[in-house]
Amino acid sequence: MTSSRAKLTLAERIQRAMGVLACRLPQPVLRRLADVPVNTDGEEMAPEIALLMRMTEAGDDYSDLAPAGAREVVEAESRIFADRMPSFAIQEELRLPGGLQATRYRAGSSSRGLVLFFHGGGFVLGSRASYDSPVKLLALKAGVDVLSVEYRLAPEHPFPAPHEDALTAWGYAVEHAAQWGLDPHRIVVAGESSGGNVAAVLCQQLRGREVQPFLQVLIYPVVDLSTERPSHHEFAGSPALSAKQIKWFSGHYLPAGTDVKDPRVSPLLGNLDGLPPAVVSVAGFDPLRDEALEYAAELLENGVPTRVLREGGLVHGFISFTALSRTSRAATERIAEEIARAMSPDGVARASGAYRF
Repeated sequence: MTSSRAKLTLAERIQRAMGVLACRLPQPVLRRLADVPVNTDGEEMAPEIALLMRMTEAGDDYSDLAPAGAREVVEAESRIFADRMPSFAIQEELRLPGGLQATRYRAGSSSRGLVLFFHGGGFVLGSRASYDSPVKLLALKAGVDVLSVEYRLAPEHPFPAPHEDALTAWGYAVEHAAQWGLDPHRIVVAGESSGGNVAAVLCQQLRGREVQPFLQVLIYPVVDLSTERPSHHEFAGSPALSAKQIKWFSGHYLPAGTDVKDPRVSPLLGNLDGLPPAVVSVAGFDPLRDEALEYAAELLENGVPTRVLREGGLVHGFISFTALSRTSRAATERIAEEIARAMSPDGVARASGAYRF
């Protein structure tokens, strides 16, 4: 899988135009078209997201398909609704040890540092191509290089393959940072959803090494597969990520007999002491919301400087909705702003342990 996108067909262009037009209607019109829900915490879903969820609910469910077919559906959807980005100064395809592939992005002539990024998709779906736009948005707005990694997917490569690949990618990033003009001691590890799990586990695995991540950015991460929390039940029917889909992902990813309390499966149950400073972004209408908030709380309890970005009106997967939703775009830009702030001279000061927000 390459990171380049195929050209849209005429039908796909029409579908994109209609989706963008619908989600950008005036707020009063959107409220009439969609029943805007309020969660138990009193947060109201963004109206354009409510309409998008209504349209998604009417479509097919990829978890009714085999992984190969589900991947085709997800790749097509990401291609149709991808945000449009300007040309980048650097977008190079790289081959890492073991045959892993990655893409390095740099928007302009200079860069504040490097973000090692792991995409979402429940360990079964997703690719560099389907995350090309959100990764570019982070690179552009944070002023950094992003190395987007194509880790192996289940069921062909089940647990713990993604974590093995993350260690390989980390080693590659550290080894090559200097030749890209970047400081290997200023590498941010970031991930979305299942990729957030990969990023969190990687930070735990690297604890005590001479070169460790500068910052971890966890975007609505999967951090505990051992139990369910209230948000799992409240949003069990979410079109963005349902209980059925979570079960489908887990069934493909975890071999029979896997200990779900293994910290590589559920990093919330691991040792959180001495980890890099963290930014944790959560969505108000996400079944993973409560475990992500608990992870942030446990990081703080263990003395890890942590910033929580609570996006109350959004759903799981919002960084892929930026072409349709201004609310999603703003939330994604806030993540980029935190990366930029940490990379600035007054950001994370590792020697003193200070994290100034």
